[in-house]
Amino acid sequence: MLAHRWYPIAACIIAAVAVSPFAQTVTDEADLKALGLIKQEATERSQLMETAGYLTDVYGPRLTGSPQLKAAADFILQRLIAWKLQNARYERFGPFGPGWTNDRFVALALAPDAYGLLAYPKAWTPGTPGDVIADAVLAPVETERDFDRYRGKLRGKFVLTMPIQPAPAAPSANRLTYSPEDLQGLATTGTPARSGALTSQELEFARKRMQFYIEENAAVLVEPGRGSGGTVFVTDGRLRDEAAFLGAGFYPWPDEVAPQVVIAHEQYNRIARTLGRGIQVTLEMNIVNNYLTSDPDSFNLVAEIPGIEDRSQVVIIGAHLDSWHAATGATDNAAGCAVVLEALRILSATGLKMRRTVRLVLWAGSEQGLLGSRAYVATHFADAATMTFKPEHAGVSAYFNVDGGTGAIRGLYLEGNEAARPVLARWIAPFAGVGMTALSPRTAPGSDHLSFDAVGLPSFHFIQDPLDYEASTRHSNMDVYDRLQASTLVQNAVIVASLAYRAANANEMMPRKPLPPPNPAWAAPLSPRR
Repeated sequence: MLAHRWYPIAACIIAAVAVSPFAQTVTDEADLKALGLIKQEATERSQLMETAGYLTDVYGPRLTGSPQLKAAADFILQRLIAWKLQNARYERFGPFGPGWTNDRFVALALAPDAYGLLAYPKAWTPGTPGDVIADAVLAPVETERDFDRYRGKLRGKFVLTMPIQPAPAAPSANRLTYSPEDLQGLATTGTPARSGALTSQELEFARKRMQFYIEENAAVLVEPGRGSGGTVFVTDGRLRDEAAFLGAGFYPWPDEVAPQVVIAHEQYNRIARTLGRGIQVTLEMNIVNNYLTSDPDSFNLVAEIPGIEDRSQVVIIGAHLDSWHAATGATDNAAGCAVVLEALRILSATGLKMRRTVRLVLWAGSEQGLLGSRAYVATHFADAATMTFKPEHAGVSAYFNVDGGTGAIRGLYLEGNEAARPVLARWIAPFAGVGMTALSPRTAPGSDHLSFDAVGLPSFHFIQDPLDYEASTRHSNMDVYDRLQASTLVQNAVIVASLAYRAANANEMMPRKPLPPPNPAWAAPLSPRR
């Protein structure tokens, strides 16, 4: 059970080290001095929130393939160069397919009452042929028998595609943090990966249903958004099954789709109830969406601090730069990007010497199937489909992934690498005073560390306090700068910089777990570009 509790900010970290006898036994004098320099740089000269502000307010949202993503990357590249980081560059991969932008969107109810609609188009769906004013019709096609029921009744209509939905539970008014008991519970195994994908049978029917709507010339497909109180969760309109998330050929995907809009749950139900009373509802929408086809490739962004002894051995920190389009991608994942960028800036600014290279990579295409990280791993380290290794595979000590919102870091997912537990236990000991204590054996679902894990490289995903990440911000219209917690993110940057420093200077490389078997599902769907 989650408990409501706040933890000290970054300024408490060094004090916690000083009073912890256990920390003193596992952290030598040089490491304590380095941690002090890291903390001082982070708290006195932080650029983290400035970076986050530009990534969100100025360059958000950052949908893969969009001009905003490229502008955000150009901004970051200039900062990396200004911070005197080495080998700052784009690494292209592709073809991703067309980018997409929503350039205009008007959504109104006109009758029986006039009011604005809180609504968003789904990404990679077409727009309308100008301004469309038409009646709404409730036509949830749930089985193939419904094709005959609605045939001939949908032409030019706004089609509500789902029955009236139960009101979702309102998110807690208090932001949530992990209690010590919660962190202890993370020591157990067995968390299934998140998946909103369809089974193959469901996908087959979904394709038939979409084709039916297209053949019936529905004007716009309308569905209720998950969330309440003005929060609307929106991603894209593609049709995919469980295997497709790791498969090839996403963009442009083979299925034609109709214009699709997600409306706030409460407004959707109001329209559906009105229709159920036999009262006509008239809506107006004007949707201008553009597919961007001039450059089908995408990119990752890379920079590093070369090691002073063996540059070929690397510690990698990373986060995904891309976001969804209904907001500005603040907690998912400008927060993670700002943390790892600040961590690398701190290590550069302090001038701390590191035996191994510390490398930063920001990923694109993560929200569409971890495409950037999979292409990078296949290019540099190994082919997961055949487990054919490249020379660089032997030089990777560890990959640390930040993709958990704005909550405080409370530990690490070990991804089953129990051999790494004693090493990481020593490294996180100085942060026990700020609540970073958990080393979970679990595999964290759904982020770019999985691309490294698929080829047997030590990869770790940070455990962060959940706050309102899943309930209100991730993939929603509320994922904005105002949801970021500056003090927590500064604290997180100190932790990430410290772990990168420790890994880069450790006497031995990070222990590895046994290699996984070849897995064709993890074959990189896209190729590197030179």
